[in-house]
Amino acid sequence: MEHSAITVLTDETFDKAVADANKPMIVDFWAPWCGPCRTVGPIIEQIAGDHAGKVAVGKLNVDENPATASKFGIMSIPTIILFKAGKPDKKVIGARSKADFEREFELA
Repeated sequence: MEHSAITVLTDETFDKAVADANKPMIVDFWAPWCGPCRTVGPIIEQIAGDHAGKVAVGKLNVDENPATASKFGIMSIPTIILFKAGKPDKKVIGARSKADFEREFELA
């Protein structure tokens, strides 16, 4: 079940959702078959809940939305990108701890 603070993104909705976010947006590029993605998913959900006022959070299934994954050069998943003002700002590849993500994305 998706956390209410997480937006499910698609090739069709991605650009508008990221551009319209009135705060930085963290996007989790993932796939259901990816083990590390399943580890990161709940961490991203916690961040969405804990930092709801500071950041927007979205998830994009790379298998279902190859155009967006290709546009951002996603070669390994999970890849989590922080977008600021609609543009990629920071990229983290692979599973990390919640504290690592918070530090990388300056949420701590």
